[in-house]
Amino acid sequence: MVKVNLVPEEGVPIAVEKDIAMMSKLIEFKIDDLGIDRNIHLPEVKKATLEKVIEFCEHHLVEPLQEIEKPLRTNNIKDVVSKWYGDFVDVKIEELYEIILAANYLDIKPLLEVT
Repeated sequence: MVKVNLVPEEGVPIAVEKDIAMMSKLIEFKIDDLGIDRNIHLPEVKKATLEKVIEFCEHHLVEPLQEIEKPLRTNNIKDVVSKWYGDFVDVKIEELYEIILAANYLDIKPLLEVT
């Protein structure tokens, strides 16, 4: 199992399985450019937020997010996704905002979809 070191804003590397890290188009491009042996610096993402993003990606590999029908038929995301995904986004608005920013920066489409 190949690991990638992701370095959030705080500068402390987090080792992540390559398959999980590659869900991010930004990280995929950086790995292609820099190689797998180099630290991937993510100065726009805080450690706590990166850990949440990693949690999402790990779960997504096991239980992919089902298609979200649009337009939404309800204002409650829990009505259109599985319990795990609903609980994942059921956080304080400030934390959700950080996750949305990270998903956009990292270019992780399924995470943007659910947030």
